[in-house]
Amino acid sequence: MEGLPGDKGIMKRSSPQDPWPSELLVSDAIGRLMEFWGFKRNMGRVWAVLYLSDRPLSAAELRSRLGLSSGAVSMTVNELSRWGVVKRVWQAGERRDYFVPEGNIWKMVSRVYAQREKVEVLDAIDAFEHALALAEQKAASAKPDEAERATRQVERIRGLLSLARLGRQLIEALLERGRLDATPLLGILLGQSRK
Repeated sequence: MEGLPGDKGIMKRSSPQDPWPSELLVSDAIGRLMEFWGFKRNMGRVWAVLYLSDRPLSAAELRSRLGLSSGAVSMTVNELSRWGVVKRVWQAGERRDYFVPEGNIWKMVSRVYAQREKVEVLDAIDAFEHALALAEQKAASAKPDEAERATRQVERIRGLLSLARLGRQLIEALLERGRLDATPLLGILLGQSRK
């Protein structure tokens, strides 16, 4: 039995479902990171608790450890399953579902990059290419008072397009090889043209 902070000396027996402070700190940190990247905070919290667990956990255990409702746990594990970062597993003699995390962090990150970030970069490239074509048309037929504006847009859109294409190449290199050389990116950011 152990006394808990703020319990005025009342001793409480801990259960295997009680969260450890280390689990709460890591799950909150991962939850904030996931939220920063545009995911729901609870997705990071649930994944982290599963990742730190020494065994598969049930939905009831996740509810207990994280203080979430049944609906929140259900929705969260379903979303995590769709992303391929949590799997349902069967436990002999049990009727309820248990969950395990994807343990290969690189596999998770690369899946997210392939399904989300790469798609955004490809969409940006399409938009820049279309905008460049429109700006080039405008520059070719611009009235004298619009020529400078059109020429500047063409120049700047070409720069954005180059950066987006480089971004695509960096993401693809990262996904294919698990590493990347950021030298070309530094050249663009520092204003050095590639020969």
